[in-house]
Amino acid sequence: MTFRPKYITFDCYGTLIRFRMGDTARAMYADRLPPEQLERFVHDFNAYRLDEVMGDWKPYVDILKSALERTCKRHGVKYLEEEGQKYYDLVPTWGPNPDVPEPLAVIAKEIPLVILSNAANEQIMTNVEKLGAPFHAVYTAEQARAYKPRLQAFEYMLDQLGCGPEDILHVSSSLRYDLMSADDLGIKNKVFVNRGHDPACAAYNYTEIKDIGGLPALVGL
Repeated sequence: MTFRPKYITFDCYGTLIRFRMGDTARAMYADRLPPEQLERFVHDFNAYRLDEVMGDWKPYVDILKSALERTCKRHGVKYLEEEGQKYYDLVPTWGPNPDVPEPLAVIAKEIPLVILSNAANEQIMTNVEKLGAPFHAVYTAEQARAYKPRLQAFEYMLDQLGCGPEDILHVSSSLRYDLMSADDLGIKNKVFVNRGHDPACAAYNYTEIKDIGGLPALVGL
């Protein structure tokens, strides 16, 4: 694959920013759950966050708190409101995966970079500033009034950019949140950054790389 798009669009958390939800859960609940159950807790927390974003838009803080409360209930752990708030407050403190800043800076000189993120407006720019590259636009679920994997989020981004699915290259480490929906919308040019979040599935017609360091070559840089 060598394709020079009008825009390269990215998922943010997990793909660019090191996503620390699981690490936080392991630290927070280590004294309340045995190791095997703790890993199941992390898995279930992931599943409930996905379930929460599939409905009508609501603030991201409510997404996190509701998902955590449901996970605690499933595992017989007392839910504490302040622990839900701690998750939300930690998100802007996270920095990039180590492979991200250098290749992003190279690409940004030639192709406009865009983020589409399941984030709140008040969170996202603190993370973006840590990426060390200029972004043409940053779009959030709060702006779109829909979270990925809902198609409405992607449609909002395309409308704001004034382009079609054929004009972008979408990059994500998640099939379930990003690449399946992108494929449904006819975004033919997709890159799967295989960080181990989701199992690979070649049926979704992407090019796979192990980290962002492999991205410049895909766009001829």
